[in-house]
Amino acid sequence: MRLERISSNKFKIFLTFDDLVERGLTEDLMLEDLQSMQMEFHDMMLEASDELDIELSGVLTVQIYMIQAQGMLIIVTQEDEDFEEDYLEMQVTLSERKSLLYEFDEFEDIIQLAKAIERLNIDAGSIYHYQDAYYLHLPDHLQEEHIKEDLIAVLSEYATATLLSPEQISEYGKVIMANNALLQIRQYFK
Repeated sequence: MRLERISSNKFKIFLTFDDLVERGLTEDLMLEDLQSMQMEFHDMMLEASDELDIELSGVLTVQIYMIQAQGMLIIVTQEDEDFEEDYLEMQVTLSERKSLLYEFDEFEDIIQLAKAIERLNIDAGSIYHYQDAYYLHLPDHLQEEHIKEDLIAVLSEYATATLLSPEQISEYGKVIMANNALLQIRQYFK
């Protein structure tokens, strides 16, 4: 589990899939055993509070993002610090993204990725430029699951998963290549 303080009343927790398994946070638990999940989240909040030296009380807004093949990102905001010390309420929202959206620092990294995954026969994707970074958006209907796992492993070498939504990137970003971006890159940059 990685912790990072964002501001005086906000922090984030990132759990890899290994962290989730170690803590017993399976998809079944999240969907079926709400009480166990709440206890696990409460323990994580206390652990984060101790490590980041944040006094948690009042209402916590907890935003949970399931990031495809990366793990879980939790952003916690303490809304009001004027409550009794023993009072703690969590308001939780859960978002899951099936498609893959990765951020690249340099366009050259996308070129190298396209060459590295040629063996997987993945030609799809769209490339955008937004706020001094490049984004590769791959649709959620990729082929077989083992190919998707291989792709994500290679993607992690060249890029980082982002919390930005595909809708945000397509609306505010500049389209570099709209369709079959990986195929086009391999054709243009042999």
